[in-house]
Amino acid sequence: MQQFDVLIVGGGMAGATAALAIKKQCPTYHIGVIEAFEPQGQAHPSFDDRSIALAEQSVSYLKRFGLFNPQWSFAQAIHQVHVSDRGHFGKADIDHQHYNCDALGYVVEVNLYGNELHRQLQSADIGMFCPANVAQLEQKIDHVIVTLTTGDLLSGKLLVLADGAKSPTREKLQLGFTSKAYEQGALIANVEVAGGHDGQAFERFTEHGPMALLPMSKDRYSLVWCMHRDQLHEYQTMTGTQFIEALQSAFGFRAGIFTQVGERAQYPLVLGKVDRVVHHRAVVIGNAAHAIHPIAGQGFNLGVRDIQSLVSLIEKYPREALGEFAFTHEFEQSRLADIDHVMALTDGLVRLFSNSSRLVALGRNCGLLAMALSTRLKSPLAKQLMGHVRKGNK
Repeated sequence: MQQFDVLIVGGGMAGATAALAIKKQCPTYHIGVIEAFEPQGQAHPSFDDRSIALAEQSVSYLKRFGLFNPQWSFAQAIHQVHVSDRGHFGKADIDHQHYNCDALGYVVEVNLYGNELHRQLQSADIGMFCPANVAQLEQKIDHVIVTLTTGDLLSGKLLVLADGAKSPTREKLQLGFTSKAYEQGALIANVEVAGGHDGQAFERFTEHGPMALLPMSKDRYSLVWCMHRDQLHEYQTMTGTQFIEALQSAFGFRAGIFTQVGERAQYPLVLGKVDRVVHHRAVVIGNAAHAIHPIAGQGFNLGVRDIQSLVSLIEKYPREALGEFAFTHEFEQSRLADIDHVMALTDGLVRLFSNSSRLVALGRNCGLLAMALSTRLKSPLAKQLMGHVRKGNK
């Protein structure tokens, strides 16, 4: 039986980041990663063609461990975020210069970022079991025993579940996941814009649903267009020219003239949370712990803060105490307030900007106008976008 201090189930974005951060913070600890898929670029479900926004706080943390470099060719700085409500007067701009930082965050291409994480995993002193799945899990008083589908038998003091939204390991621990589906789904694609984007991101609320444009390299935007589920197939199967015309009509010309669109994909939107983020000698992080609407770009950043709390506790507790009740209890208490706050915030924004009431529209646009006129009123939104949020409940 191979013995580890920390066993991580899942080697995608959250699992790989957690493994590397733990190893670099505690280099003498034995870390094992169990991953179902070979890291073959786009074939990995966590490393697809999507792009994600890394908030400034996430970037600062990841830099500590060499897990982010602003010079990477697949990283693009966000210098300004423009928030607006199509057809109404409300709008607000958030600029990095007002907050004394190089960027509000960065957009990274998930596939290429994932390749970088796996490159680092392969060169680190981390046990990799790939491809492999958890066949059986036993929780003992002072350790867990994991039997893999490959026949390998592993023991660990702490088990970290990072195997995604449909986590099979979560089911093995009988941890429930309470969720509700939105009537909206998301259509994602990369689009080119004439004249470049100057690092400007857009959050645009339309009659179909919220739209986000995140700046990428090569004069491209990563588009996330939320719309009613019944509309997704129509927009996904349009010709490129038809889609560009529909996008330009829905978004307007504030971002420029869209010239080309890449492959389009769709995925359902849900709001969900694991019933408990801890179990005996186990913690749950990333998408295995929570699912939120992409309206504010908070998904992976919430996972990074899971990792930040986890690494901090691993450094704080003696090696023999990893996974004990005091450890898992403190992890749970450190994460609940942040997770609940972000879930409530994103769900509230969806409801606020999906409401066709004229009175509600007037109220939200007055709010956007007030933020445009007052830096003090704008500050809470800016801090949320940059990831500077309360991580604990103290």
